[in-house]
Amino acid sequence: MTEQRTALVTGSAGFIGFHLCQRLLRDGFRVIGLDAMKDYYDVALKQRRHQILLQSEGFTACEDRLEGEQVLHNLFEKYRPDVVVHLAAQAGVRYSIDNPRSYVQSNLIGTHELLEAGRAFPSAHMLLASTSSVYGAEHPNALRRNRQGRYADTQMSFYAATKKANEAMAHSYAHLFGLPITIFRLFTVYGPWGRPDMALYKFTRNILTGDPIDVYNHGEMSRDFTYVNDLVEAIRLLIEAVPERSEDIAPNDSLSPVAPWRAVNVGNSEPVKLMDFIAAIEKATGKTAKLNMIDMQAGDVPATWANAQLLRDLTGTNLKQALRRALRNSCAGIATIIRHNE
Repeated sequence: MTEQRTALVTGSAGFIGFHLCQRLLRDGFRVIGLDAMKDYYDVALKQRRHQILLQSEGFTACEDRLEGEQVLHNLFEKYRPDVVVHLAAQAGVRYSIDNPRSYVQSNLIGTHELLEAGRAFPSAHMLLASTSSVYGAEHPNALRRNRQGRYADTQMSFYAATKKANEAMAHSYAHLFGLPITIFRLFTVYGPWGRPDMALYKFTRNILTGDPIDVYNHGEMSRDFTYVNDLVEAIRLLIEAVPERSEDIAPNDSLSPVAPWRAVNVGNSEPVKLMDFIAAIEKATGKTAKLNMIDMQAGDVPATWANAQLLRDLTGTNLKQALRRALRNSCAGIATIIRHNE
């Protein structure tokens, strides 16, 4: 009989964490979920997610701040997780301009506490969420040319800077202490139970109520939308793709030459123009959007898309899917997603 594995998921009451915990529970993992229940958005939504997870006997919830003294150390010591997936973070490009200190606390200090706990009680694999924002001013084509965009040094927001710092911190711990670590860079994730500040929800609500929507960079933007279930599938497969230090590194691999560390883009590899995104919501709702065309917001970038070849090489999965997954069947798909957030 196969021994049950334990997974520690930080940010378990968050959008992605909730879906990942559900998947891990279905796969027979014992899941320890840590979430601070911060009020960056409606805490009631996070509480509902945890309530659903707690219906499984395999889920244990811990409500605390990961940057709190000894919080993660105590969890690692008590549960000795085989797998750690670090999703907890202060998100948001614009909010990082107004409140950078919260990013220092959550993203830098919190991740340091995680790495220290992992150093004291090593896991078979630690996976840390990063973001496409780390690519910053790099031209999108560069993401296809260089080794999975490993050399991303032109961050344009403090949020992105903290996430890139997390990657560097993790690399140093992987090198110094032999901790197997995978960084997965996310590209505009969407789907049910998402954050209310996501474009899908904001745009849909305003279109339905007849209020204008803010269209940044006058609509000249595109994003690599990734459906949350596809992302979770990728993370689940990456859990088994444990990096090992090697002198023989494939040309397409971002594996470090000095540590069991790699960075992997997780995206659809098919960017959608912002105006096409809005048109899809208009079609789904049967209403025309009122557009407030404005300049690019500070710290943002006009286009993102993922070179996901390494993900395919490591896992055999291809996230080629279409935005219509969230918008299918007229407005029924949107309505279902919106109801989860009300």
